[in-house]
Amino acid sequence: MTNRTDLIPGVIFFSYHTDMIKEKVAFLEHKTLVFLVAGHFKMETAHERVTMDQGEMLLIQKNQLAEITKMPSDGKEYQTIIIRLTEDILRMIAQEEQIETSMKYTGPANIPISGNDFLQAFFQSLLPYAQHPEAKITNAVAILKIKEAVYLLLNSRPELRKFLFDFSDPYKLDLEKFMRSNFHYNIPVSRFAQLTGRSLAAFKRDFQKIFGMAPRQWLLERRLEQARHLLEKKNKKPSAFYLDLGFESLSHFSHSFKKKFGKTPSEWVV
Repeated sequence: MTNRTDLIPGVIFFSYHTDMIKEKVAFLEHKTLVFLVAGHFKMETAHERVTMDQGEMLLIQKNQLAEITKMPSDGKEYQTIIIRLTEDILRMIAQEEQIETSMKYTGPANIPISGNDFLQAFFQSLLPYAQHPEAKITNAVAILKIKEAVYLLLNSRPELRKFLFDFSDPYKLDLEKFMRSNFHYNIPVSRFAQLTGRSLAAFKRDFQKIFGMAPRQWLLERRLEQARHLLEKKNKKPSAFYLDLGFESLSHFSHSFKKKFGKTPSEWVV
């Protein structure tokens, strides 16, 4: 059972559920502040694993791919409040407060935020809006709440200025290294281009030079090779991994596997 209440659509929302949920592909487009009201949270990217328990906070960098697991604990529903710190709101705050925005941030992508009385009280002030969705929060109040969150973050961690107000384009990443680490995420090629700091045309051009084929073809080939490895070396069943390799359905995986290797996955391991 899951539920989500938008306090302001797409910006502040409260969610809860009673069952464990595992989201294989989470494209984290915006900088995000997460407060875990109850339960256990786990996020895994290609480079790190972050966990949170009740009462903890996490500041998440934009433009990331992650696998997120949400788990109830101690007999309580999983509950979280999420604030998306969209670029337009952060730019508005920077302009109002005359904050320098040419800073480059090069630190950790995900920052645990130590709890303090001010931040704890701030999130507690949002709970009544979440628990009484019929009394919708107004847009004006929501903007004030986001500003309050940003000010409290800066008050407790002044060094977060670079994290919050770096509006530069993503650095041009090592495309080969990035794709070999993230090929299993089922996202559009345009997202891969964005995440590596390239236009779609530049991404396709660079990709062809490195891998000698188009992105979609390489992604399928790489996923199928990994699938064969899991079948042969790990004795895994297709139903246990096809989603983790970016296939949309078991039938899609089986059809693609047979087309490449001449046998279905079940025939391959007989």
